[in-house]
Amino acid sequence: MQIFKNTEDIEIPFSNACVTIGNFDGVHFGHQQLFRTVVQKARAIKGTSVAITFDPHPLQVLLPGGIKLISTCEQKIELIEMAGIDVLLIIPFTKEFAKTTADDFVAELLVRRLGVKELVVGYDYAFGKGRSGNIEFLQRQGKHFGFPVTVVDAYYIDNQLVSSTRIRELVRGGDMTAARELLGRNYQIRGTVQVGKQRGGKVIGFPTANLKFNEEDLVPKHGVYVTQVICRGRGYGGILNIGYNPTFGEEQLVAETHIFDFNEDIYGQPIKVNLLKFMRSERKFSGAGELSEQIGKDVLVAKTILAAHQKELILSSTERFNR
Repeated sequence: MQIFKNTEDIEIPFSNACVTIGNFDGVHFGHQQLFRTVVQKARAIKGTSVAITFDPHPLQVLLPGGIKLISTCEQKIELIEMAGIDVLLIIPFTKEFAKTTADDFVAELLVRRLGVKELVVGYDYAFGKGRSGNIEFLQRQGKHFGFPVTVVDAYYIDNQLVSSTRIRELVRGGDMTAARELLGRNYQIRGTVQVGKQRGGKVIGFPTANLKFNEEDLVPKHGVYVTQVICRGRGYGGILNIGYNPTFGEEQLVAETHIFDFNEDIYGQPIKVNLLKFMRSERKFSGAGELSEQIGKDVLVAKTILAAHQKELILSSTERFNR
């Protein structure tokens, strides 16, 4: 997949460009329907599938603090590439860019710069200053410039609308099973392992890899989760506590992950943590001894859940193979 982070870097229009536009936060099942449609249409005319997105998210610029993102830009890029898109244009979103009119966006970017031959958008898409670039506007522009506009309907799973807004609600509520159903994968947090208080191994007996949250991060419900940890290309089971560690009176919100069967120095290393299931809320213990005892119980429960989860994966893979 080619990635452009500046429209000026696109020197000539793409061959038979089939284009979709969106924020694509989370790259959930609904977004995947858009990408599937674009890829299919591009292949049908031996063209190029193009996705346009924005970084930062427009609401982070226009309404600071107004949105917490499901996925980082890095993760979004990975997921869009996995969807089979040929070209990804990531437009730097600024207050100046926000003044771009819908007419200019279509004429200058879609038509002149990209050479759009077909446009695919979601049922509720709108863009441009004052969100004037709605579906009706795009259809009129399509007739004027000679490109068809395909509108992809809302996508439902078990009568539930798949949307980034709904997924954020589920993550904040700790419902990782429901979030996974809408995302098509486990909800994941990422970060670089920080040096913490280092009491996990020495005092409590369960060393942890600590990640800190940024202000713009979507923070799941505070408490303990069963996790899968990806570090240095390998996967491990684990448990994660999100919160302020009330037993020791901490003030910094952190995600502390105890990785099973792991004993390596990974300070400064990136890790990915998939949240599989919420186990219990965070609470204050009388001291390190009581906390250690509870963590021991949490580990046993988590390993049972991970074993069942692995069995589910094997069975589902076997079923798909036998079809």
